[in-house]
This record gives sequence, C-alpha cells and structure tokens, in this order.
Amino acid sequence: MEASGVADPLAATSGTTATDRDPSRAAEIAVLGAVQRRLRGPAVVGTARGLSLFGEHAAGWLALGLLGAAVDRPRRRDWLYAAGGVAAAHGAAIAVKRVVRRPRPDDPSVKVLVGTPSRLSFPSSHASSTTAAAVLFGGLLGRRLTPALVPPMLLSRLVLGVHFPTDVLAGSALGATVAALTAKGTARRAASAGGATGSSEER
Repeated sequence: MEASGVADPLAATSGTTATDRDPSRAAEIAVLGAVQRRLRGPAVVGTARGLSLFGEHAAGWLALGLLGAAVDRPRRRDWLYAAGGVAAAHGAAIAVKRVVRRPRPDDPSVKVLVGTPSRLSFPSSHASSTTAAAVLFGGLLGRRLTPALVPPMLLSRLVLGVHFPTDVLAGSALGATVAALTAKGTARRAASAGGATGSSEER
C-alpha cells in the first residue's frame, strides 16, 4: 500500500502549490491540520488505524453481515441483502473515485499516518460502506447505529490524513443513498413475496 504523493506540474514552474491556488483546498487542509493537532494522541491514532483496517475494502462490515446471516437464520436473506448493499456502497465509491480522480491530501502540514490502496480521495469508501452498514444493519437490529458508527469512522480518516473533509461527507451521503435504495428494494421483495404467498393460500 502507498501513501499519497501526486506532483503538481504547475507548482514546479510557478513556485505555488495547488493549495495556494485553490481557496477551498486551503480551507480543507486547514481543517485537517487542526484535527491532527487536537487528536494526535497515540490512543486516538491507534484507534483510527484499527478502524482503517476494519473498513478496508468494507471487509469488516461484510464479515458482520455474513455473521448476521449465519446467526439470524429466519432473516438470513435480509442480512445477505444488507451485506450486498454495503458491498454496493463500497463499489459505488470506488467507481466515483475513478471518475473524479481527486488526489489525496498532499501538504507539508498534513501527516499521512496510514497506507492506502490508491492515491484517489473522493469520495471516501470507508465512509460510504460504514454509513451503509450502519443504516442497513441498524434496520435489521432495530437500533439507530448511525450516530455511534459513522462519526468515528469519518473523523478517523481525517486523523490519519488520508481524506479531505468533503471526501468523508460525500462518501457518507453516497452510502446513505445506496442503503436507502437497498432497503427499498428489500421491502419491495418482501411485499411481493407476501402477496405471492397470500394468493397461493387463497387457492
């Protein structure tokens, strides 16, 4: 895995950086720097790295979805659909990254504290898959998991210096959208199955 390091050819010729020329980028770098200065303790960074490993390729959330399917046999199909929604959210984030191709933070004031599988930043796939998992798994468990799961993951990406604030916000919004579509599709399938069962009983 490799950390970000994308050269800016204009910066080499003009003596300025992309941050110097882009006020919005400068503002996000300032937020990143502030977060890292305030949350730089070993325990915080260690937790952030643990969340990064857990969420890499959505593997941790997918494992939990499969565990739910194994334990909750009556709703096995629902858990598998939910895990599929998490995978779809992750895949959607990767697809958008390859279109947008925004490089990860690369500024002297930002410390990159973990390796990444690519140099692409927008949106955060960790944020996308985590939000989808919180919404879909929370629905199955009857609990509101989003406040407990999503903010720590989003903040961890800033602590580690691998995403801009807008990356994690966009990733979370994308994950919520995919989760809503997945939940709607699951409800439609359940209603269709219920209707089919009712029709067969009437016969």
